[in-house]
Amino acid sequence: MKARLALVALALFAAFAPSTFAAQRASLIEIEKQVMCPVCGTLLQLAESPQAQREKAFIRRLIAEGKTEAQVKDALVAEYGEEVLALPQGSGFSLSAYVVPIVAFLVAAVALAIGVLRWRRAGRGDESDGPAAAGPKGDDAERLDADLARYDL
Repeated sequence: MKARLALVALALFAAFAPSTFAAQRASLIEIEKQVMCPVCGTLLQLAESPQAQREKAFIRRLIAEGKTEAQVKDALVAEYGEEVLALPQGSGFSLSAYVVPIVAFLVAAVALAIGVLRWRRAGRGDESDGPAAAGPKGDDAERLDADLARYDL
């Protein structure tokens, strides 16, 4: 019974171990999508500057050493600083890169909704509240009628 259980455990380990190892193994293409060239400020995948070529060689060397994706990114941050990461960290001041645009969008949406409601309410109020625009009265009305009569053809 124990031998069977050991064989099943070994078979499960053999089935799942390569996929987890492959998931942890770093890939130059995947890392290039997640880091930036510190000189030109573009994704490393698109950058062609000499500094970008050195950074790609550095990543290739780390991958050849068997480093995982997280270890490669940590080494890049240690070498070039936090600016090398295309996506900011999810904590501290870098969190504002995620929060500020969302808050700004929500504030703009609320302001727009309030503005539209006020505009619609103001448009409705003019029609029902105030009297219709009155024309000229007295001497002005007579002069207007005379002027208009001169232009009748």
